[in-house]
Amino acid sequence: MNTFSLDYIDDLYVQFIQDPNSVSPGWRRYFEEFSLAAAPQTDGQPAGANGDGRSAETVSDVTRTIRDEALWLARMQDRVDHLVREYRVRGHLMAQLDPLGIDRQAPPELDPESYGVKAADMDREFSCPALEYVNARTLKDILTKLRSTYCRSIGVQFMHIDNRTIRDWLQRRMESSENRIELSRDVQTRIYTRLADAAIFEEFVRRKFVGAKTFSLEGAESLIPLLDLALEKAGQHNVKGVVMGMAHRGRLNVLANILGKRAQSIFWEFDDPEPEMHRGTGDVRYHLGYSSDWTTSTGAKVHISLCFNPSHLEFVNTVAQGRCRAKQDRAKDDRHAETMTILMHGDAAFAGEGIVQETLNLSQLPGYSTGGTLHVIINNQVGFTTEADEARSCTYATDVAKMLQIPIFHVNGEDPEAVAQVVSLAMDFRREFRRDVVIDMYAYRRWGHNEGDEPRFTQPIMYRAIDQRKGVRESYLESLLTMGELTREEADAIADVRQNKLEREFEAAKNEPYVPDLQTLGGIWRGYLGGMEPAGDQPATGIKSETITSVLSSLTKLPSDFSLQRKLQRFMELRSEMAIGKKPLDWASAESLAFGSLLLEGHPVRLSGQDCERGTFSQRHSVLHDTENNAKYMPLRHLSSNQARIDIINSPLSEAGVLGFEYGYSLDFPDALVAWEAQFGDFWNVAQVIVDQFIASAEDKWGRLSRLVLLLPHGFEGQGPEHCSARLERFLLLTAEHNIQVTQPSTPAQYFHLLRRQVKWQWSKPLVVLTPKSLLRHPAVVSSTEEFVSGRFRKIMPDERTDASHTDRVILCSGKVYYDLIEKRRELAANNVAIVRIEQFYPLSTAELMHALDEYASETEIIWLQEEPANMGAWQFFKVHFSDAINQKYRLRSLSRVESASPSTGSSSSHKLEQDDLLQAAFADLPALTSA
Repeated sequence: MNTFSLDYIDDLYVQFIQDPNSVSPGWRRYFEEFSLAAAPQTDGQPAGANGDGRSAETVSDVTRTIRDEALWLARMQDRVDHLVREYRVRGHLMAQLDPLGIDRQAPPELDPESYGVKAADMDREFSCPALEYVNARTLKDILTKLRSTYCRSIGVQFMHIDNRTIRDWLQRRMESSENRIELSRDVQTRIYTRLADAAIFEEFVRRKFVGAKTFSLEGAESLIPLLDLALEKAGQHNVKGVVMGMAHRGRLNVLANILGKRAQSIFWEFDDPEPEMHRGTGDVRYHLGYSSDWTTSTGAKVHISLCFNPSHLEFVNTVAQGRCRAKQDRAKDDRHAETMTILMHGDAAFAGEGIVQETLNLSQLPGYSTGGTLHVIINNQVGFTTEADEARSCTYATDVAKMLQIPIFHVNGEDPEAVAQVVSLAMDFRREFRRDVVIDMYAYRRWGHNEGDEPRFTQPIMYRAIDQRKGVRESYLESLLTMGELTREEADAIADVRQNKLEREFEAAKNEPYVPDLQTLGGIWRGYLGGMEPAGDQPATGIKSETITSVLSSLTKLPSDFSLQRKLQRFMELRSEMAIGKKPLDWASAESLAFGSLLLEGHPVRLSGQDCERGTFSQRHSVLHDTENNAKYMPLRHLSSNQARIDIINSPLSEAGVLGFEYGYSLDFPDALVAWEAQFGDFWNVAQVIVDQFIASAEDKWGRLSRLVLLLPHGFEGQGPEHCSARLERFLLLTAEHNIQVTQPSTPAQYFHLLRRQVKWQWSKPLVVLTPKSLLRHPAVVSSTEEFVSGRFRKIMPDERTDASHTDRVILCSGKVYYDLIEKRRELAANNVAIVRIEQFYPLSTAELMHALDEYASETEIIWLQEEPANMGAWQFFKVHFSDAINQKYRLRSLSRVESASPSTGSSSSHKLEQDDLLQAAFADLPALTSA
């Protein structure tokens, strides 16, 4: 406090003496506390010249006394206000979160003595406008309220949120109730019942299947009432569907007690009675997904979908969110209110895996937001054998979530009513602000990482504490018995019902024939099929010439007040010429035509990827920007009043998260064209988990189909090793059982028909497309209007010589190198060389390939030519699958760059040299041509 403040207090006191009502009630109370009754009196009459019985000296002394006291109070008031803020910011550090009771050191900022507060001051009254939701007067009352709100079984991090409206909303909800929820006896009984469900299931399975891996939920059983209450709240909020994602810990319990999967089916999966049925297919029981309908206590229906998940823990996150967004878009739920996502995480994985940051980053982006995800961390306080101080550099496993403007609720999992409070608050927050929210439920893992693991080797102190603890079911029951909310007889009856039901299911699993609990394709997937490629013709994918004109013309029409960037004028003029047939279509126009024709036929289109609105190579320009105000305009959204939805979305600089999202989206929108585009083809290697564990294997493991398209720019053009290869060889190594389609179309029309085939064909497989770079503007890479009207995608494109009377050599190739070969053949006049393009590598049968070679005479030399090194590209795959059949009639060899650890040279000059050598070798040692 400075001299101006002291003068201010003097002035206030003078006003008070003249008229007590002229000062504020707060200052009046301060001044009145210092009664001047002890001032000298003369025969009962006021003394001194002041007329109030006080001498000038007395008044001056009293003024100083009051001023000093007011100064002290002002300083203390400032400290109290600071203390209130410190509890809001750091109170979580004192919260009793650990069910194992391990003490936490309270930060000094929360100790009143750090602010000069003495014991005698605790009963003094303070004005505390910062605590506007709390009726507290004395400092003791204020501290009690703060500790009760922020330091019991709930610790909250929310003061990092910049938005004051959100902070105030949270403060009001928490401080007005001291972070407690009033529960009826029925709800308390419900919580106990769900704890009994969880605990009895785990005990039963462990007893009946000794030594089997279950990834038990024991120690974290409060997850089941947490999910139960979250679903109840979802129903109250008119949520119609919930998509869940989780790793393996507790999955069997969630399947049995939340999704309602029959225990008999789970027990069958333990027994595994039909090994022949699952030879080479399927997945372990704790990776499986399920779906069911949940009925709330009020009768509301909520459809739950638990995603299948591999052991790669957090990678299911964006898959689940993509599914949620697809459901919202399909239902035209633009508010993102009718479907939500619940993701369950492990503490070590949430802090350790980068995909978590990618997941969180998507949450508020328009192309990926879902209206808020409920994140639940099952915090076992250990990762396999790794302690927290070895696993993260931050205080909490959840600290990465502070990147978002959202609250993080830490809660002791052995206080089920505190869990109920944070669930209620979290779900209300999500509905109010349409943002993610995090619940960090502290628990422990009663057994090792799996039931065959011995955790005491590495965590002896922790497991000494765990061994001495009762389960949360028992501790909560004791609390209810003490409060008189439940009787022992009622609790026993609840347990008996669950135990008896599990015994019946177990006996049924032993005695009844095994019936797989398959959730076969239905609903939106009805009519689609997987399995092997169907025999017969593919669907016709041509369109009417009128549609070509209509779509391409619409792409050139802009609002009258739209200011187009000057350099794009020529781009629009070329499109206009293509629309009326004056020019053939280039690659980007063929793609736009495929998108537009599908939209007019009622098929939604979604394309996302880095910079894909414009296109990495400035070829697409699907979203135009007004040069005056930067307003966006997408012509493809203005083809017709009844067209389908299209979204072309610039993604964040993420591959794994975004590809996972688009894969999830494709699972719930089979009639849409859903595509992800890599900025360069090899960037998909950052998302290899999504490709390996989901895209390539989901049908085989889980029976799940996807029609996702991957667009991967590929081609050796001297730009260095990181920009040339989409790693074709890796996709081909993944191929089996017709699980994916791997293609490299070489003309705009082929690309057009391929995209349309993916939507029009009921056969449903992910589609990998190696797309061009330099060919986007190559003058020879165009297609006539007629090629879009008739025909369909061809797996093999035949040689296009006008005079093919004699062939001494057939070159098989794919992609960009075809155009290099054509130019070289023209240069050398080597008309005795046929050049045949492989447009689809897989599925491609030997019969299809041999049929394409039938026109060539026996013993003709066949060369497989590729730009990639010999250990990359398609050659190794081609040799394994086709060389025996080809060599029975022809002579097969290969031409490529030499084996290399890196896809290409970093020198543009070296690249040209290597490319020239490759082309020269392709036409070397040919028999001389004889003129007619």
